[in-house]
Amino acid sequence: MRRIARNRILAFHRPAARGWIHLVSTPVVAVLGSLLFAFTDSAKGVFAVLVFTGSSILLFGMSALYHVIKWQPRMKAVLRRIDHANIFLLIAGTYTPLALLALHPDKGWLLFGLVWAVALLGLVFNVVWISAPRWLYVALYLGTGWIAVMYLGDLLEASVAMMVLIAVGGLVYTAGAVGYATKHPNPWPKAFGFHEFFHAATAVAWLCHWTAILLIVLDPVSP
Repeated sequence: MRRIARNRILAFHRPAARGWIHLVSTPVVAVLGSLLFAFTDSAKGVFAVLVFTGSSILLFGMSALYHVIKWQPRMKAVLRRIDHANIFLLIAGTYTPLALLALHPDKGWLLFGLVWAVALLGLVFNVVWISAPRWLYVALYLGTGWIAVMYLGDLLEASVAMMVLIAVGGLVYTAGAVGYATKHPNPWPKAFGFHEFFHAATAVAWLCHWTAILLIVLDPVSP
């Protein structure tokens, strides 16, 4: 009984680090994303970088805003919808430079359209059914995130280093998402719990993908 009571107390306790990882990450993401513009001068490249950088700032910034401040229930529900929907936008935003710069136009635009269609459907799903089971959200995120497998050969041909970074980042995202779904690991519930593990994994995975995008921006297959 004591263990059950303790777990209930911890369930309502906000770890001290909640939201701060993404708060610190936001200006870093903004600066690194902006640097990509210096390495591309094509309209398609600028568009791809703009989408990636914009979706990245939106995810980290809104996540920090939602998690750091203790909101009233109504506003918290609104921000939670936005926070979850932004995950789909970041997935599609990350795919945009890969689709438009790392693949030939016929395949690239197809991947671009497919990913954004799935992401927008996921976004609507988030808004309509915010109380859906945690595992269902995670399954949708992971399913959308691994769509690139259909063009694995083409992406490897474009750049092995880029694809390795994409894969590593994807695995880190996956580890974080699984941790979020299962609530494990939960090392220090009062300071750094499973949710913070998820946020830390997101920041590390984003950095891997930013580096991959830098490589393809410097040497695009489809300028």
